[in-house]
Amino acid sequence: MTTTLTQQKIRIRLKAFDHRLLDTSCDKIVDTAKRTNASPVGPIPLPTRRKIYCVLRSPHVDKDSREHFETRTHRRIIDIYQPSPKTIDALMKLDLPAGVDIEVKL
Repeated sequence: MTTTLTQQKIRIRLKAFDHRLLDTSCDKIVDTAKRTNASPVGPIPLPTRRKIYCVLRSPHVDKDSREHFETRTHRRIIDIYQPSPKTIDALMKLDLPAGVDIEVKL
């Protein structure tokens, strides 16, 4: 008979248009997790999503003349293993920049 240990894990997904904001946010989260004796894994970079918008330059004719704009969404994942209640409280109180979208799963 084998015993299986269920290991608790918090998965944090971060998204941002600016990769520098994203990297500083990841560093803050990893430092906070290490200070509370949890074991963080990551940040793991995910593929960057590019959304390209094509717009006609001319208001009238000239369909051949177009202009392209793009938005790049940079993404990272951080897994935190063996989180304590102290870890969760510290992560909730963490102040992150406004341009970073955070999704937390337990």
